[in-house]
Amino acid sequence: MKAHFLDVWDITFDEAKRIIDLSFDFKYNNFNPKSLQNLNIALLFSKPSTRTRVSFEVGIKELGGNPIFLQESSLQVSRGEDASDSARTLSRYVDGVVVRTGSHQWLLEFAQYSVIPVINALTDYTHPCQAISDIFTLFEAFREKIKNIKVLYIGDGNNMANALISAFAIFGLSLTVCTPKELRPDEENLKRALEVSKQTGAEIILEEDPIKAAKDKDVIYTDVWISMNDEGSKDHKINLLKDYQVNAKLLSYAKKDVRVMHCLPAKKGQEITKEVFEEHADFIFNQAENRLHTQKALMYLMFNGTNQMASI
Repeated sequence: MKAHFLDVWDITFDEAKRIIDLSFDFKYNNFNPKSLQNLNIALLFSKPSTRTRVSFEVGIKELGGNPIFLQESSLQVSRGEDASDSARTLSRYVDGVVVRTGSHQWLLEFAQYSVIPVINALTDYTHPCQAISDIFTLFEAFREKIKNIKVLYIGDGNNMANALISAFAIFGLSLTVCTPKELRPDEENLKRALEVSKQTGAEIILEEDPIKAAKDKDVIYTDVWISMNDEGSKDHKINLLKDYQVNAKLLSYAKKDVRVMHCLPAKKGQEITKEVFEEHADFIFNQAENRLHTQKALMYLMFNGTNQMASI
């Protein structure tokens, strides 16, 4: 594996499958290595966070490490320090960095100058940890039938859509992405996914009609319409997405036993109705729990001083 995990594309199928297998071990098989013993892992966050921060902090502690939370607003980077200087400084103090930031370009520069492993915990471009965790959730729910299921992602073609497109392409799975034309996911990422799909057998489909997209789906996935970088365009985006809500009518076109996924936090009444959310809450919060297990698997492989992913 590459030194850093900045994008789903940074791992091969074998590496991704290793993360999934380890996630099962962590969740079900009492796998409890102290692979981060005596290691300090920085969590460098510029964005508010609940699930990402807590799951990484708990995961680091359960692996025997010491998490150090660094809020960007309290660091010199908030006063204009270069990403390159921040990376070279932290590389002298800690053994790995988990970064959650609004700018993917900033993360790329930071990683370029970091001599310790860096994990992308979210940028404006992609959310790879969430996507790999979601694949684990699907393996957990469907097991050997996973190749036969059809998943719909509906809403904004945002960082979550980009990450899911990459992950489904690598795993050879079926994903329909339904967005308004104005909010399509990243074109270059999509182009790469379609090329990879030729080798993996994945099915990546773009659709603008929510009813057509929902037909016979096994899973329907949504995310907030207004991301943290989008407040200025809030009214415009809500108007574009008003017909893309996950509600009872939309679900009626899917399989009778359809599962609903949401990476959270949810804005009930916008991208999903409260009734649908609560009906599927158990599955949604199991999806949230699985962040802990997949991130532990990733850190076990990356932050142990040997980068075990490199030998897969």
